Amino acid sequence: MPSELDKAVSQAEQELVPADMETTAYPVLILMSGLPGSGKSYISEQVCPQLPCVIIESDRVRKVLFPEPTYAAEESAIVHRTCQVLMRRLLKRGVRVIFDATNLVEFQRELLYGLAERCGAQLLIVRTVAPEAVIRKRLEQRHAAENSTSDADWQVYCRMSQNEQRIHRPHLCIDTSQDIHEAVRRIVKATRLR
Repeated sequence: MPSELDKAVSQAEQELVPADMETTAYPVLILMSGLPGSGKSYISEQVCPQLPCVIIESDRVRKVLFPEPTYAAEESAIVHRTCQVLMRRLLKRGVRVIFDATNLVEFQRELLYGLAERCGAQLLIVRTVAPEAVIRKRLEQRHAAENSTSDADWQVYCRMSQNEQRIHRPHLCIDTSQDIHEAVRRIVKATRLR
């Protein structure tokens, strides 16, 4: 009998993972890290046309599994465990993956570092940043949009900014208020330095 996690993974996989995916002998896990509104999702979407990847976005997975999310600790644990299982399956198949989540705490990122290593995948960590005025405007626009998968607002941003921890591994830091084309070029180039 399937466990709750098996059911969650199956549901998320059916709704979010495309049937046709480019595979490679050199899978990559691009681990996005950044506060809400810092541009993680936008950068992820811009990378895919140049480097075919499957984006696993924690906000989308949450909405698939919990249409009326509470953001309780137990709910978040299920969401992140589901994301990890999906990523492991994709990386093992040779699919490049972008994990689009805040990933602000180092011990949580360490789980993902280990996942990439166990799957034989290159790990590329990308931290997105932007000036607070830019982020605040983005969050206001997102809140007004009907199709946003993120529920984060300025108050969530302020609360989460208190918990952001330094990344202890080499990583790219991208200011998403600057030249996006150059940022994407840097990410794509970094995946080819294997």
